[in-house]
Amino acid sequence: MPGVEIVEQNIQVDHIHTVMIIPSKYAVSAVVAQLKAKSAGRLRKKFVWLDKMYWKELNIVWSPGFFVATVGLDEKHIIHYVRWQQRQDSGQLKLNF
Repeated sequence: MPGVEIVEQNIQVDHIHTVMIIPSKYAVSAVVAQLKAKSAGRLRKKFVWLDKMYWKELNIVWSPGFFVATVGLDEKHIIHYVRWQQRQDSGQLKLNF
């Protein structure tokens, strides 16, 4: 989506932390829905076994929910937290695809 920018991202085994700039002309839910739909399609192409897990629905990979918080003056703290999560979660369970 034009103007949407990913500032920081941390991908874990079972969740993702993302800091994004989303222009006010877009609803946050629409941006997240688009991001999930596009990435689900790419994941299904790369990992064909996903079709066997989610055979009833097309483009289902992600859970339907998400958490959003707006960032103002504390943006530096939020970005630091997202980066910190990588170090905290790095020793936990890892899945082999």
